Amino acid sequence: MAELQTHSAHAVPMNLLEAVNRALARAMAEDDSVVLLGEDIGTNGGVFRATEGLKQQFGCRRVMDTPLAENLIAGLAVGMASQGLKPVAEIQFMGFIYAALEQILSHAARLRNRTRGRLSCPLVIRAPYGGGIHAPEHHSESTEALFAHIPGLRVVMPSSPARAHGLLLAAIQCPDPVIFLEPKRLYRLKRLPVVADGDPLPLDTCFTLRTGDDLTLISWGAAIHETLGAADQLAADGINAEVIDVACLNPLDRDTLVASVSRTGRAVIVHEAPGHGGMGAEIAATLANQALLHLRAPVERVTGYDCPMPYFQLEQHYLPDEERIVAAAKRTLAY
Repeated sequence: MAELQTHSAHAVPMNLLEAVNRALARAMAEDDSVVLLGEDIGTNGGVFRATEGLKQQFGCRRVMDTPLAENLIAGLAVGMASQGLKPVAEIQFMGFIYAALEQILSHAARLRNRTRGRLSCPLVIRAPYGGGIHAPEHHSESTEALFAHIPGLRVVMPSSPARAHGLLLAAIQCPDPVIFLEPKRLYRLKRLPVVADGDPLPLDTCFTLRTGDDLTLISWGAAIHETLGAADQLAADGINAEVIDVACLNPLDRDTLVASVSRTGRAVIVHEAPGHGGMGAEIAATLANQALLHLRAPVERVTGYDCPMPYFQLEQHYLPDEERIVAAAKRTLAY
């Protein structure tokens, strides 16, 4: 478990997008085998400008524009990774990643197993995900459970600039493939301190953002923002909520989640993906299996609805908000 992060005198204010850019630049400066590829990432710096300036700094042999072909991008990344490079591939939006599933699921995730450990697949596939920016269809998906279901893939979702920076550094160093999902509505939300020369953050672990004894709020990605806001509202009513950022959905740090809920006795899981078949259900099953005798109330889930993300007129209604989270928390406390 990673505990609350402290601010450093050497920290620099960055938003999440700047933190991603800084992590990529640092990884490339420290390791010549790190290369970037994706649609418009070179000359234009990417659709969100996450790679802005990197082609000028490292050259076109290490920051490569590709055709509009996600299957090609993923296939190139697998080939590069098998031959000693550390590719970081960008998919413009998570809604475009499905064309790459054949390469990701059938090859990247299985390469270590298929070769009995002779080859690994140290690649990162970055994709902006989630709603909240009034995007059209295919631009607002949160289908992280699809990838978390696949053995051999790590699925990482940062929720702050510091965690985006530290987790991306760790993902690039990881010997196995990592799906790195960046919550685009947090890209430019606020600037927070980031230690640009600090150590990578640990993968495969949760981060405890706030301690409390009355209940546990569990979330990840962009929904952490509303979850922390709900914790503030609850605190104003004298309710101390522990807030856990799952951060890595596969492998899942079950020990931290079970330990927290065993102590508080109540849990609310928050995510913007649809509830049916979501990661919240997997976490709830874990708590039922390993913390049942400590639970004082049923586990609550606050999620998106079981329908495609609507257009911007209904987008905010679809996304979990502080009021829904607070209401779920109070139901567990009243049980």
